[in-house]
Amino acid sequence: MSEQAKEAQPVDPFKPYSEQYQSYHAMPAKGRDRDDILKELSAMAEAENAGWQSGQVSGTFYHAGEEHRAFLNRVFSLFSHANTIQFDMCPSMFKMESEIISMTAKMLNGDSIKEHNAEDQVCGTVTSGGTGSILMAMKVYRDWGRKEKGIQAPEIIMPHTAHPAFDKSGSYFGIKMVHVPVAEPDFRVDPAAVEAQINENTVAIVGSAGNYPYGLIDPLPALSQIAVKHEIGFHVDGCLGGFIFPWIEKLGYDIPPFDFRLPGVTSMSADTHKYGFALKGTSVVLYRNNNLRRYQYFNIPDWPGGMYASPTAAGSRSGGLTAATWAAMVYLGEDGYMRAVRDIMKVADEIKAGIAAIPELLLIGEPTFVISFRSEEVDVYHINDFMKSRGWRFNVLQLPPALHFCITMPQTFVPGVADRFLADLKSGVEYARSKSGTVAETTALYGLAGTLEGNQQVTELIYGVFDYLYSV
Repeated sequence: MSEQAKEAQPVDPFKPYSEQYQSYHAMPAKGRDRDDILKELSAMAEAENAGWQSGQVSGTFYHAGEEHRAFLNRVFSLFSHANTIQFDMCPSMFKMESEIISMTAKMLNGDSIKEHNAEDQVCGTVTSGGTGSILMAMKVYRDWGRKEKGIQAPEIIMPHTAHPAFDKSGSYFGIKMVHVPVAEPDFRVDPAAVEAQINENTVAIVGSAGNYPYGLIDPLPALSQIAVKHEIGFHVDGCLGGFIFPWIEKLGYDIPPFDFRLPGVTSMSADTHKYGFALKGTSVVLYRNNNLRRYQYFNIPDWPGGMYASPTAAGSRSGGLTAATWAAMVYLGEDGYMRAVRDIMKVADEIKAGIAAIPELLLIGEPTFVISFRSEEVDVYHINDFMKSRGWRFNVLQLPPALHFCITMPQTFVPGVADRFLADLKSGVEYARSKSGTVAETTALYGLAGTLEGNQQVTELIYGVFDYLYSV
């Protein structure tokens, strides 16, 4: 193939390096030079970092600046070889993890549970991420319901907007996940509809603080009352909002109670690797008491290799991630988190007000740091197509069609990012109006969902993408 023909070939967005760097189908017979490897990886990192350092990417990259990231990487290197499960050889791991748990519980008002039951004390574990925290909590309710209530066919009731990790839990652990739809005007779950689904097999209910599609907090006080009334578990998913809502509330925003102040809340998940500004790969799951937490533990006492026990689904976990998470929390402190969230909300408020002023767009609910919107006048997927052409990356929603933009620290480092966002968004609305009656590129995927046949097509498409990504 000629050089001109090579240049004309479109770049594969999933494998952009396939033509640029050597691919390895087997280990090289002779190892490569370290400097050469670092040069190649540095080039990849630099190219990918340019995509989000502009502040034009929704969510995804949660960190408190390059100096903070460099500090955490240095901390990580001190314990990169350590394994948290080897607590006899690495006692630092449980010192740090117990303190991470305690600091998170304090932030989420764990002390308030004494007002309802003096015997309770919030406890938990560190996990490998939000999905890990949710998986563990759902396993706890399955096993708690089986042992203490004799429930053999457990059911957990969740809003349709709750994270898919809950459905993954149901698939992994044999739990029936009962979905309750959300509806206009506020797109939050209806507590009465949740209560109507409770039966003799219900072990727990779920609420979000906030949910991923819209960033909204479900009516958690009402759900708490339902959980207390029916003596069932109540998990609040704060994976996204757990490390930012406490500071938004302290800044004076109208945030309803969402944590252990509510007597029905029996567990919470909160991601340290999002607005906790730790490195990717850690989260915290908390329980109202140790009786619940013990259903998370696993033990095989009679294995020939010795007694095996682990507190979480993962056995080995990186000590570097634990150390970096601890370091992030104690370095930033309350004042550091407050400064970060104040800057985030300044940008979020500007963008929210600007979207509200565009007649064709409708804000979904009362957003804070995640701003979601839809339209009854133009196709928002055309807006997404236009914004992509300007370098913006939205999160694309469906059922109904909508978009959201999640504000993180990178947006606070780029002067004028809110003004550029709104100027491009207004142009995007005009573009969408000009494309009325045509099919947006974005719709090619999201337009398939919603029907049995469409969902099967989407599943096959996604699985095919996974197969391709794992190919060399």
